[in-house]
Amino acid sequence: MKLIILENYGQTSEWAAKFIRNRIIQFSPGPDKYFTLGLPTGLPRDHPESYHSFMWNNFFKHIDISPENTHILDGNAADLQAECDAFEGKIKAAGGIELFIGGIGPDGHIAFNEPGSSLVSRTRVKTLAMDTILANARFFDGDLSKVPTMALTVGVGTVMDAREVMILITGAHKAFALYKAIEEGVNHMWTVSAFQQHPNTVFVCDEDATLELKVKTVKYFKGLMLVHNKLVEPLYSMKEMGVERSQSKKPYSD
Repeated sequence: MKLIILENYGQTSEWAAKFIRNRIIQFSPGPDKYFTLGLPTGLPRDHPESYHSFMWNNFFKHIDISPENTHILDGNAADLQAECDAFEGKIKAAGGIELFIGGIGPDGHIAFNEPGSSLVSRTRVKTLAMDTILANARFFDGDLSKVPTMALTVGVGTVMDAREVMILITGAHKAFALYKAIEEGVNHMWTVSAFQQHPNTVFVCDEDATLELKVKTVKYFKGLMLVHNKLVEPLYSMKEMGVERSQSKKPYSD
């Protein structure tokens, strides 16, 4: 497990973006290898606060991706469990998740796996906790009656199967959740803690998120930053990686 501690939100975001860029270039993804990992139910696709709209407006329309490769769960499917089962099937058919990227709530939930979720759960319909509903009310003018109360989400077990997991944690309001994730044991009431047992987890946080951690914990992980920064330095380019791959495929000669 790696804990990357940066000074503020901006530095945290920049480090994470560089890490993701390098991983994407190294992986060289192609068709059928793009997935979106959560979707509130009950909202039309074109609703301004639907997950579909959010992803398109904030991510997909800014990158080179075909709509058929986004694999967004359909929260209005006639059979929601069948939709979840099909999503798991698509992940398996694509060879699994290479890199899962997610944040957490102040209660330590990952994706929509609320406190008490099974740590071996798969993609499913999940009832949202009141804290999550209250947190999302700001997107609906504070009207709780308009906030979805259920979601389709990957399970903790689905994410644990990913070859690498990146969790972003910023702000003092998530400091206790980071403490539970890092310094205490695995507990289904703090689902993010499950990733202590993942072989390749990277937690990326700002200083404010470390307020509940022991001083020696913070000093230990900060002492590793010279090593961890090698994950983002140098910053790879598609052209450079393409040259390396083409050269690696050439036969050896005297």
